Amino acid sequence: MSDTVWTLDELKKSEPQKNFFAVLGKPIHHSLSPIMHRAAFEAAAISAQYVRIECSEDTLEPTLHELRRIGARGWNCTLPLKEAMYQLCDERDAHAEKLGAVNTVINQNGQLIGLNTDGPGWVTAVREAFGVDVRDLRILILGAGGAGRALALQAALEDCETLVIANRTFERAQQVAQDAERLFPTKNKLSGSASSRVHAVNWHSEAMRQAIRNADLVVNATALGWKLTDPSVVPGNWLLPHLLVYDTVYRPRITPFLRAAATAGARISNGLGMLLHQGAMAWSLWTGREAPISAMRHALEKALDEDQT
Repeated sequence: MSDTVWTLDELKKSEPQKNFFAVLGKPIHHSLSPIMHRAAFEAAAISAQYVRIECSEDTLEPTLHELRRIGARGWNCTLPLKEAMYQLCDERDAHAEKLGAVNTVINQNGQLIGLNTDGPGWVTAVREAFGVDVRDLRILILGAGGAGRALALQAALEDCETLVIANRTFERAQQVAQDAERLFPTKNKLSGSASSRVHAVNWHSEAMRQAIRNADLVVNATALGWKLTDPSVVPGNWLLPHLLVYDTVYRPRITPFLRAAATAGARISNGLGMLLHQGAMAWSLWTGREAPISAMRHALEKALDEDQT
């Protein structure tokens, strides 16, 4: 199958398709979703097409019109489309409603059903990487953009022990903390309030350094790390041996942040597991079948190995 990136103009020229799936975003050429999903369809002996579609917020609505027209069965979306996709779906499941964002869509006879597998995929990835559940951890999320917000809200839904959000724009971190506070299923047993369990801190402040000391799990949800020349998202001497350190970046496999964490003696994991498990959940939602996880993982690892050669 072609790795050509589709555009809106190409969609307009397309005839109706059978078993057509896609990932939407801008930029999108780097996405490994086609590699993972094609491997899943092949392993399940399902004849299907999965392509990349370059799409901005400005072109999202006409792109969805064309996807309906050609009979696309479902698609994923990445940044910066998740909140806009939420608004354009006809229905949303309860989880997507709580997060206010959609990364997976099912097309049911022209009705677009929005779902979100990002958070649950991350929870599964953390359990797989470290053998612990998010609900049992004190968590620090670095970054309050689309990815950071999704993980912070998921951590609250999981009823994690405590949650701290750090962001360069403090007001954004405060907003995400307020959104997360409303989602905790239970209140603090001592204070009777969720507010003592979640708060925001200024970026690279003493409060952020203290939050790292008090955390079990530190998560990089910023874009820092995609380039090998990027610095570590936090100074290496702030990281400690007791930490679990998760980087949502998966390319390269060992980011500067993960390298600094490993040097400090912390346990580390990159974002490949999150990509895998959110994709597997989306695939199962589209097909009604259990996703072939091993085939999907193998395809992703092979693609990353080829990156390094």
